[in-house]
Amino acid sequence: MKNLLRLLLKSQHQKNRSKRAQTDKGMTLVELLVGAIMAFLIITPMLGFVVDMLNTDRREQVKSNTEQDLQAAVDFIAQDLSQAIYIYDNDGITALKNSNSLRPPTTDPAGTPILVFWKRQLQPKALPVLPTAANTPNPANCNTTDKPCNDAYVLSLVAYYQINENNPASIWCQPSGANCPTRIVRYQIRDGLKDPKAASPATNPYYASVKTGQERSPAYNRLFDLSKPLENVTEPNVNWESGEVLVNYLDYGKEPKLIGNECRTALGNPTTQTGATTSPITEDTLKVTDRTTKEINSFYACVDTERNVARVTIRGNSLRRIQTDADYNEKKSAYFPTASVQVQGLGSLGK
Repeated sequence: MKNLLRLLLKSQHQKNRSKRAQTDKGMTLVELLVGAIMAFLIITPMLGFVVDMLNTDRREQVKSNTEQDLQAAVDFIAQDLSQAIYIYDNDGITALKNSNSLRPPTTDPAGTPILVFWKRQLQPKALPVLPTAANTPNPANCNTTDKPCNDAYVLSLVAYYQINENNPASIWCQPSGANCPTRIVRYQIRDGLKDPKAASPATNPYYASVKTGQERSPAYNRLFDLSKPLENVTEPNVNWESGEVLVNYLDYGKEPKLIGNECRTALGNPTTQTGATTSPITEDTLKVTDRTTKEINSFYACVDTERNVARVTIRGNSLRRIQTDADYNEKKSAYFPTASVQVQGLGSLGK
């Protein structure tokens, strides 16, 4: 009897233990699903916030880079213009284009000349100091000891072109896509060093032996006379040497529109004197901009030729560095920074 009672108690005890074991279980599928949804609702906004911060930081970085590039460009142009002897206004540039005097290399895309001027180009250690009237060393042999040389200046024609890239695969159109940014390319041709003892000064007034960079550019016309700035400017049918890109990622659109009399106002309402008559110089004469297929005003100049003054304005497009759909938007005007500089050309012959 005792054994039977023990057996029943033992059986009941094991049964109770089994039930308790069955109640010890993990998370159900519904609980896992609810947990996943909650995590998604929390993490997704955080990820969106992080991505937005990264995109904002990227836009601010390209904006800063564009502003720095524009400032460096206008500083370079200002230093270049400070040596200008004669600056062509829009009428002058139009006359040069009509006479085919501005001929960049055929390998470069077609562009529009915006800023064209003559300057004095420094040639350091160029002109030999004459020991005797009969002994004239060549510039190529100049040194600071037995054959010392002085600095010299030669006439140089400088042209800044705005080039609108049309090839999406070009390195100047990255990221590749439609509406490539425009860029500024600088071209320059110069006269050579003239030998005061040249045997044939009328046909060949130059030294026979010069250093690299001291020779006359093939496109430079030795018959040019600064008193007649529209005549004999360059050699006929001779292309210029390759240019140098000054800055890229300029805006390719025509917005925002230019102010009606911006150049006249900026230059102090300049006038011209013809005999006893004084008349204002028109805005169309002062303003030089791209008026080809569409008016692109991201690089333009206001030029008063008579006073030898020029105001240059450049507008960049920082968004085009990271995306192809970067049309001008007034609400995002901060990403289209502008830099301007106004310079009085101080260079002149004989100074």
